[in-house]
Amino acid sequence: MESGSFTRAGLLGVGARRGAALLAAGSAFGALARTASAGPLSDNDLAYARLLVGAELLAMDFYNRVLDAGKLGHVATKYAARALADESAHYDSVAGILTGAGQVAATSDDIDFAYPTTAFATTGSIARLGRELETVFVGAYLGAVGGFQAQPLVQPLARIAASEAQHLSIWGLALGGHPSSAAFPAPLTIDQASNAMDAFTA
Repeated sequence: MESGSFTRAGLLGVGARRGAALLAAGSAFGALARTASAGPLSDNDLAYARLLVGAELLAMDFYNRVLDAGKLGHVATKYAARALADESAHYDSVAGILTGAGQVAATSDDIDFAYPTTAFATTGSIARLGRELETVFVGAYLGAVGGFQAQPLVQPLARIAASEAQHLSIWGLALGGHPSSAAFPAPLTIDQASNAMDAFTA
């Protein structure tokens, strides 16, 4: 987003300002794009899609920085690389919702991310930040599952929420805790999720 903000107004406006783009086909990205293009999406659904695109951009930026920091052991590094690949696939899928609706999704060029100075200094600081971010991502997807009006898109979003919960469990274990800590993880509203992510923009 040009403003570097995850505010609701920014989420509602970024795709509309940029016009249409070509659809990708033959992948989850293409499948969601085709579903979105089958009928007009509500402003509500487009706002959720923009929120999730922002979440995935933040997730990819985080995992790239984790790998660049080189502070994790061999096994944890493999998990982080796998999570990065997952987040990239998630991004393609949720971006496809916007392109299917004739809009352009935000990319990494649109947002400058910022983190606390020592966020990537140690294994512990990385794991704490990973747990914080993945908790937000799970909540954002659960909020979208409950709030999306286009029913064919709900199940794919639920599958991504399950993947994010797996990522969250990795960081919980890394901190010496349990792989999961809530029987019913809390969904986040668009405002709650965007405010939480806004803390990581420059």
